[in-house]
Amino acid sequence: MRLDPEAVGLEPSHELPRVFGVMMETGYPEGWATLGALADGTTSLYTSTGGGVIGGGEHENVAAATTQLVRAVEEALDLIPPSPEQHLPASGRVVIRALTYQGPHAVDALEDDLGHGRHPLSPVFHAAHEVITRLRLIDEAGAGPT
Repeated sequence: MRLDPEAVGLEPSHELPRVFGVMMETGYPEGWATLGALADGTTSLYTSTGGGVIGGGEHENVAAATTQLVRAVEEALDLIPPSPEQHLPASGRVVIRALTYQGPHAVDALEDDLGHGRHPLSPVFHAAHEVITRLRLIDEAGAGPT
């Protein structure tokens, strides 16, 4: 399934001419976690075990981190090749998907390499984890939709 940016009110801008969103999927032995982030601040985190947080972008600090994440992907897009493939990552791996106006791009990498700065997309990975941290803090405080 492909998200139509126009259908959700997103269009290219001076700051974000190519990218309108990001998905980061992380594989674990027991399943997956998926972060979805759009240029308008829409932010959700889902797990394959049924948990997650939706509506996180309603919180200013989450929306700000989401904006930074989408900008990071815009800046790194040349490192993320076009890829219509929709596979889920294996345990210990991460798929970073750039949602662009011309179609999806994706990179599959080792989580350890991304986390320890050994991959060119480490800044994107860390920006995504900043979003996840802010979502988690809101969820733990009981201040947001779940």
